[in-house]
Amino acid sequence: MGAREIDSGRTAGSSPNQEPGGGTARASGGTGTVRARRAPETGKGERLADWADGRLGVYSLAKANMRKVFPDHWSFMLGEVCLYSFLVLILTGVYLTLFFEPSGVEVVYHGSYGPLNGIVMTRAYESTLDISFDVRGGLLIRQIHHWAALVFLAGMLVHMMRVFFTGAFRKPREVNWLFGWTLLMLGLITGLTGYSLPDDLLSGTGVRFAQGAILSVPVLGTYISFFLFGGEFPGHDIIPRFFPIHVLLLPGIMLGLVVAHLILVFYHKHTQYPGPGRDQKSVVGMPFMPVYMAKAGGFFFLVFGVLSVMGAIATINPVWAFGPYRPDLVTTGAQPDWYLGFSEGLIRVMPGWEINAFGHTLQLGVFIPFSLFPLIMAAIAVYPFIEAWVTGDRREHHILDRPRNVPTRTALGVAWLTLYAVLLVGGGNDLWATRFHLSINAITWFVRVTVFAGPALAYVLTKRICLGLQHADRDKVLHGRESGTVKRLPHGEYVEVHEPLTPAQRFTLTQHEQPPPYEVGPLVDANGVARRVGPARRLRARLARALYGPGTRIPKPTAEEYRELTSGDEHH
Repeated sequence: MGAREIDSGRTAGSSPNQEPGGGTARASGGTGTVRARRAPETGKGERLADWADGRLGVYSLAKANMRKVFPDHWSFMLGEVCLYSFLVLILTGVYLTLFFEPSGVEVVYHGSYGPLNGIVMTRAYESTLDISFDVRGGLLIRQIHHWAALVFLAGMLVHMMRVFFTGAFRKPREVNWLFGWTLLMLGLITGLTGYSLPDDLLSGTGVRFAQGAILSVPVLGTYISFFLFGGEFPGHDIIPRFFPIHVLLLPGIMLGLVVAHLILVFYHKHTQYPGPGRDQKSVVGMPFMPVYMAKAGGFFFLVFGVLSVMGAIATINPVWAFGPYRPDLVTTGAQPDWYLGFSEGLIRVMPGWEINAFGHTLQLGVFIPFSLFPLIMAAIAVYPFIEAWVTGDRREHHILDRPRNVPTRTALGVAWLTLYAVLLVGGGNDLWATRFHLSINAITWFVRVTVFAGPALAYVLTKRICLGLQHADRDKVLHGRESGTVKRLPHGEYVEVHEPLTPAQRFTLTQHEQPPPYEVGPLVDANGVARRVGPARRLRARLARALYGPGTRIPKPTAEEYRELTSGDEHH
């Protein structure tokens, strides 16, 4: 009891009588015997860890980050869906790269798919057919790759909407918002280059659509088109140029952005929803190792499994049914993948507008909507900076907002989603007309009107709903939750018994701040001298008053109001 064994290893002062076989040497001293024990041998893993720590300092890095706490909420899994879909895209893309030949050289097909035998096609389309019918597992990998691309972009959009509605983009995470936005834009371009590689009739029609939009750029459009296609459309250079962009350039940039995104998540610590024990300086959750990593590993295989099942049972992009691309043909019902339907809808619903000026034809009916798409996306990118400027809020925020408590931001997000949905309908107006036996002109005019009225109506309704939910939260805090129990009072009145909320529930409903909107202040100082107020500050004050002033939120209940209602005095 109380004995302590000190392992000092073989140092200069250690006994030379240590036996090599693991025994002990005894040295007689004046009062007793001293035993020198051999240091126990360490495992290979521990030796490797010691070697790495001595050269890279990984121990201190792991000690600081492996026990990092992450909050737990189902909505945080949306970002993981994006990450794991991206990993699946890389894995399946590497496999497909081994068999795909990005060549625009024309050949005559003689392969396993009989209906296309003897048809002239490009080598890119022929190799796509070979992957689908001759390479073992090729069709499954193709379909998993395509489904993963759709899920990846859908996950990014939903994840960014979660970040937007909860205010997770605020300081210090504005740069991470820009990283996510850039990933979304690069994902759109990667998807466009990816489904254009097979050179089937559907993808060729999409490339033709993109080339027509490029030609609408005043003065420079023709030069840009000739540069990209190596001459007249379609040329033989576009597929060999798309291939390195799709498999090397864009994925490399996206991989770097993903790594930077995750590093900033670690550095800033994860945001969390309001609740007891959660504030701007503490995080309530599970440690990164081993709990979070175990859950993340299992979720990766779950996402991979779902994508594999989708690729196995749900046919997508059957290139053999479309045939090879020919400039004189267009696929019936040709539609881009859903994430580009927004841009096509803008062009389809725009009235034809053409101007001839200075020897140039300006296709404004194409160029204006072609320009609106990046402008709308750019507005989403800079929104965090605009909100910070209008509100004047420069503090760090690690607690998320409940969307109902920020009605203006929530209404703007719903308005954007409404615009996206309306333009998605416009991008597929021909399919809506044929499937539901409607007039395509009626659909087009409906979209033209709704593209302006829809977002405005959605903004007003969403704001009113948020204010109504704030009213409900206020009543719930002051009067409690409706229990459903009806009680008759001695004088005959029937009332419903309310169940008081717990302190934790009251804290969750009232923890949000309601700062006053930014104001310019008096235009004349105490000495009667007029203050110089620039137009930018005046605009900021007007926007702050309109977006965050009176009528844009319901005052949350105060502690005095709660004590007054629950004090039990007779006059209450």
